[in-house]
Amino acid sequence: MIRPNALALALLANGALVACSGSDAASTFPAWQNTQVNVVSRVSTGAGVAATTSMRPDGTLETVALDLASGKKLWAYPATMAGRLPGMGVQTPATVETGAGHAVVAAVDPTKQGKWNATLSVRDAKTGQQKWARPVHSTFGPQRCGPYLCLSEHTALAGARMVVLDPQTGKMLWRLPGIAEVEWSDQNRVVVLRLAANPVLEAYELKTGKAQWQLPIEQALGEGIDLSGGWAFGATGDKLVGYVAPYTNQRSKKTSTFGLFSVRLSDGMVDWMRPSVVRVYPSGNPAYAPVVRPVDQQGQYGGFARLDGESGRVLGQITATQVPGSGWWLAFPPRMDKLGFLQHNTPSAAYDLASGQKAEVKGLKAWSFCVTDPQPLKLAGNVTPGFYSIAALCEFDLATGKRVAGAGAPPSWFTGSQGGWRLWRDEKGALHAIKDEAATAPGMYG
Repeated sequence: MIRPNALALALLANGALVACSGSDAASTFPAWQNTQVNVVSRVSTGAGVAATTSMRPDGTLETVALDLASGKKLWAYPATMAGRLPGMGVQTPATVETGAGHAVVAAVDPTKQGKWNATLSVRDAKTGQQKWARPVHSTFGPQRCGPYLCLSEHTALAGARMVVLDPQTGKMLWRLPGIAEVEWSDQNRVVVLRLAANPVLEAYELKTGKAQWQLPIEQALGEGIDLSGGWAFGATGDKLVGYVAPYTNQRSKKTSTFGLFSVRLSDGMVDWMRPSVVRVYPSGNPAYAPVVRPVDQQGQYGGFARLDGESGRVLGQITATQVPGSGWWLAFPPRMDKLGFLQHNTPSAAYDLASGQKAEVKGLKAWSFCVTDPQPLKLAGNVTPGFYSIAALCEFDLATGKRVAGAGAPPSWFTGSQGGWRLWRDEKGALHAIKDEAATAPGMYG
């Protein structure tokens, strides 16, 4: 999935393990931070372990596993990317639970063997002991698909395919020709996006690979889809909500079809659609608190609207005439009930989303991106340039436009929750966690 990373933000205008501080929540809920890592990817969890991709000082990557309860580093091994596209961001290790409190972590290691450029290594999540390996020519990286492991293979070759593997043995259960990415799965089914000239969502039975339904994306949003601009998906209840970003062809100057749509997971039928809207950042997952901005046929931007991921209804909006001139960055309070236009070190404007009326900014704090001019990662080795780390959020006082000192955890619409744990990267790359939720919920990055 091409996800919002530092590049998307630009388009929009050795350490120690210590307890979290500067937050009232830290004294109430289990919390930690680990400054021994420089997190550049999202985080996956399973069986009490958190796994992420970290960048070393020399620019090389490593797969790091940490104890989810304490943040203590359990193990680390060198990692690489072999064929992943920069717009997709740095790949996340795939963590798959295998039962009885155990899990495995799958990652791409920089071990070359003849025609193979790397190795998929699958290790015990807690000990780091390698269980099996598979040579890799080119891949977008491993993904969890229910109780199994999905891997895009040979993505740079004509024989590209996705394989479904047993996480404990590496045995291939079935395969799908072409390039596909997992967008949703449970214990029995998986929904993938087939990346092709005419992209299609397809659902399969996980054990057998039997096809259950398919939906061409053009059927939901209209003709002229081009995934080069990026895409994102999230699930809410029995629906999968997808976003396809616009892409302007430099030769034809034509902009591709874009927007939000919802698909029923049971049968692949389109539930609702919002064509010709762009997703704005920061904001929630497409399935939870998406914030969008309509674009007309002349390419003119309208106001802002927060949608309900379940129904597609507009929950709140402000008009185009209320949008300040320029030089602002979007900022939202934890409840996302107000929309702030942050101007650094300057009194900023805010609007109540429910009423559309201007809001009082005195005492109003909101979250926005820490950095407005992100720099690409200086990755070592034969890696395509242009990768950015996952963005970090900082809290700002909208009355002054200044950073809030000692800010606590970013809001849940940004971090999401994995089994009650919320994990996020700060602007220096340290990993933070707090267990102040009860369930699993999607965040901005999935």
